[in-house]
Amino acid sequence: MKIIIIGSGLAGLSAGYKLCKSNEIVIFEKDAEIGGMAASYCQDCTGKKYFIEKYYHHIFRSDSELLDLIRELGLEDQMLWLKGKNAYFVDGKNYPMNTPAEILRFKPLSFMDLVKLGLLVFRIKLIGDTTSYDRIKAKDWILDTAGKSVYENFFAPLMKSKFGGNAENVSAAWLIGRVKIRSDRGKEGEKLGYLRGGFNSLVEALAREITAQGGRILQNKAITEIVIKDNAVQGVVADGDFIPCDAVISTVEPGVLDTLTKDRLGTLHETLRSIRYQGTACALIGLDKGLMGDGNYWLNIKADVPFGAVIEHTNFMPFEDYGEHLVYVTSYFQDESDILWVKKEEEVLDSYLKGLEKMFPNFKRTDVRWAKLFRRMDTAPVYEQGYLQKVLPFAPGPSGLYLAGMFSPTNYPERSMNGSVKAGFESANFFTTKEGKCEVCWLD
Repeated sequence: MKIIIIGSGLAGLSAGYKLCKSNEIVIFEKDAEIGGMAASYCQDCTGKKYFIEKYYHHIFRSDSELLDLIRELGLEDQMLWLKGKNAYFVDGKNYPMNTPAEILRFKPLSFMDLVKLGLLVFRIKLIGDTTSYDRIKAKDWILDTAGKSVYENFFAPLMKSKFGGNAENVSAAWLIGRVKIRSDRGKEGEKLGYLRGGFNSLVEALAREITAQGGRILQNKAITEIVIKDNAVQGVVADGDFIPCDAVISTVEPGVLDTLTKDRLGTLHETLRSIRYQGTACALIGLDKGLMGDGNYWLNIKADVPFGAVIEHTNFMPFEDYGEHLVYVTSYFQDESDILWVKKEEEVLDSYLKGLEKMFPNFKRTDVRWAKLFRRMDTAPVYEQGYLQKVLPFAPGPSGLYLAGMFSPTNYPERSMNGSVKAGFESANFFTTKEGKCEVCWLD
């Protein structure tokens, strides 16, 4: 079978990897680099060449499919499990948030508030099925469960930095999923996984396996239409040329899919248009000196600055791997009118650096070796109240069309790299064969 995959993120590459041994695979990637949100930046201006993700990533212990894939690709020796220290910046002060003792010293919350916060986290750990929480707003559930002070002084700033004006509409299911994925902590805090050499190793290993089996990955090549006739996929259009195929796996954002299919998905059309996505403006900065001398990796922020988090990568991974200190400064935005999308790169970077100067008195611009800004409008869905009804099926209806990505069931109530790998695998499962016969009903 000839299968065209739209998008070379983890979902698209994982699907291609599973299918390439018994099918003709062609992956179309509109960008110059493969990897999607897991794409990397190559830095070699310091005399030490290395790859670093454009958008920060790490692995959780529960990411079983991703970890199995890493082992299968022979990358297990590159896996590291390291302590990622977290803190919360409030009223000009960093509060470490790793151990129970540190959390008890979080001054913005009273002792009783901290007890309520602890009970809320404990309650979340006991929740298995989040379905009933999808119709409840996270704000309302926190207020009912832990009270106004816990919401306003702990959760509200975090949710606002992540979802902006949509923060109060986010579902409790998302919140529960988010807390659960970050709750695998020991007495000394949380350990996170990372591939030495970066996730570029994973992306490139998947690409090598696909091309070794005869698959093709076409970069700077955008699909402009998925051709559907008589409720069956006929092929795609790229650069004005029609390319026939037996099936298409699309990993693109739902609104883009709606455009590519020319409104031919029937009742799914309204759902595709109703799924709200948000963007990210993520700065990656190389420094002569470390930014957070207390060793913090992840800093959540409640302050008047144009970003919501600072992630010091070299307080997590060894400095020696890079020869310079690396810091991410990041913020989400909700639409194309936001200044983080509209302003020029140098203007956004300048605003971020001003924010760092405000938060860190010892930070000087002369410490900056280089800075890059990476922006995308399709970072992730906004998991609003009732989002479960919008989760897209792997097989949406037309014969030969399959979907996999951050919008898939494997990425709700919280998205992750593991969820995207699972989505790619699930879409590939529709093409499993038995005794040489394709099990996809429309080919029987």
